Amino acid sequence: MRTLCASTLIGEFFVIGFAGLVAMKDPDLSTATVWTVSGIAMLLSVLLCGVITRPGGVALGWALQVALIAAGFVVPIMYFLGAIFAALWWASVHYGRKIDEAKARFAAQAEASAPDPA
Repeated sequence: MRTLCASTLIGEFFVIGFAGLVAMKDPDLSTATVWTVSGIAMLLSVLLCGVITRPGGVALGWALQVALIAAGFVVPIMYFLGAIFAALWWASVHYGRKIDEAKARFAAQAEASAPDPA
């Protein structure tokens, strides 16, 4: 699960950065505000890569997905991109867990069928 989720989060890192560049064109937003919000979101996406398997990691990932969709209020294309990344996040979590379960089953089978060294 960790690999799939981390791949999605790294993709989001770049999308958030590009959305920040687009948001800078809004005359109502200051550059400091845009880069503070974008920087925090980018930092969160990278930090989540390391804590995704810990308790609450997936929930924080979902919070980031909601924030990406909500960014559509500032950069309208983010409604679409946020929804795409939310779907990717769901798939990463869902199929990542299935892959982890299959790996555990295969490891248990390999251990059970290993010859006894004694």
